[in-house]
Amino acid sequence: MKIEDYIHLDGVGLAEMIEKKDVTCTEVLDASFAQLEKVNQHLNAVTYVRKEKAYKEIEIGRSGKFAGVPTALKDISQTIKGEPSTGGARLMKDAKAQQTAYFTEKLLNSGVVSIGNSSTPEFALKNITEPKLHGPTRNAWNKNHAPGGSSGGAAALVASGVVPIAGASDGGGSIRIPASFSGLVGLKPTRGRTPVGPGVGRNWQGAAIDFVLTKSVRDSARMLDQLQVIEQHAAFQTPLFAGNYEETAKKSFQKPLKVGFTTASPVGTPVSEDAKNAVLKVVKWLEEQGHDVEEVDNGVDGKLLMRNYFLMNSGEMATLIGQIEGMMGRNLTEKDVEVETWLLHLAGQNVSAAEFSNSLSSWDVAAEQMANFHQIYDFYVTPSAAFAAPKIGELTHSDATENKLIERMNALDASKQQELIYEMFLPSLTYTPFTQLANLTGQPAISVPVHMTAENLPIGVQFIAPKGSDERLLQIAYQLEQSDCWVGMKGNPYFE
Repeated sequence: MKIEDYIHLDGVGLAEMIEKKDVTCTEVLDASFAQLEKVNQHLNAVTYVRKEKAYKEIEIGRSGKFAGVPTALKDISQTIKGEPSTGGARLMKDAKAQQTAYFTEKLLNSGVVSIGNSSTPEFALKNITEPKLHGPTRNAWNKNHAPGGSSGGAAALVASGVVPIAGASDGGGSIRIPASFSGLVGLKPTRGRTPVGPGVGRNWQGAAIDFVLTKSVRDSARMLDQLQVIEQHAAFQTPLFAGNYEETAKKSFQKPLKVGFTTASPVGTPVSEDAKNAVLKVVKWLEEQGHDVEEVDNGVDGKLLMRNYFLMNSGEMATLIGQIEGMMGRNLTEKDVEVETWLLHLAGQNVSAAEFSNSLSSWDVAAEQMANFHQIYDFYVTPSAAFAAPKIGELTHSDATENKLIERMNALDASKQQELIYEMFLPSLTYTPFTQLANLTGQPAISVPVHMTAENLPIGVQFIAPKGSDERLLQIAYQLEQSDCWVGMKGNPYFE
């Protein structure tokens, strides 16, 4: 199989060719590893390659809707027992997974073959992927820019044609942000839609969920058919979709939609003209399709929600660091982890149970507000990101800045520490203020590639739908994919 043919096919297309015996699983895997060898020296997207194991798995035989299709697993939550799992952290550089994640089991049961692990920032905390352990992962469209995070390695692999589908996760936009920066389809399903565990019933208090990044809407739809689940141990469950996502995505809406949109940042930060124009392009298209579209304010206090999001991150990091200290038998210091991890950990040690409980209550308030919003509007449309991809290093703190942040944190009392956390993340938040809402309310949301900047960098538009309405997001995305709005891989140097 020619590499140029391989990279232009999506997962469904490859699976159909394999099923028809137009190409063998070995030929497909050969093309994937050949493309990986070609691009990874430039993009630095993988942390572990499982070449020998992948070939053994296809020798045994694969079955399922994606039988023989190459994929990659995110190097934090999508583990295979006994294989490396670093979480992008220096502390974990030699770590091996103690168990296979339920998500990984179900993903592999779809027939895909993992070629290895994709890079992620330390503990998946950032919207860029520049861990000190592995170095920066680069954007397939322009190597001077970031592919996004925390699923940055996954995005780089899909956007460079190494795999058509890659495992990803989204705790604050970590599927939709790299989708926007990399010209991909990025669906965050409804909370509880896909597997979680073992050993946990929720990730980041329900903010985080695992799914995939893809080049095509039909790949996302078919994969959701394969991955949707109800788990008795899970803290959050959503009823199984009785239909077929892949088939439903192709169906027209039975009546015109009512759509609300905004181009204003929920935290009052700037929004680029490119991001605004991307939304307005979609608004115009929606109106041309006969839908009723109006600019609206959803009523949610975005700044309060983000402060409570960072408070949750603080609690989670304090817990994680405590667990690692228990396993290692020693106390950790700021030299062991990156500055974001360390400061969140310090702040989290001083968060009271009442404060943590109150912060989660604000998520529920926002969820009710959005539920009321969707009594009127079928979709809420925003930019996926306020700007196109930042440059490599732009959002990574210098050593001098890190030291100053640590000194300031050590001098602050507990009441002021969360203010410093917000300040520390504000430059990153300025790039990506739109995605966290759906994580905290549990709603499904999707980023679609519909705009290119003058610098030939993609930027996406986000659709948010009511809980359980994942199929409607796939429907609107599929219709956009057939339109002139769609960018996809057009202009991507790896696809020319």
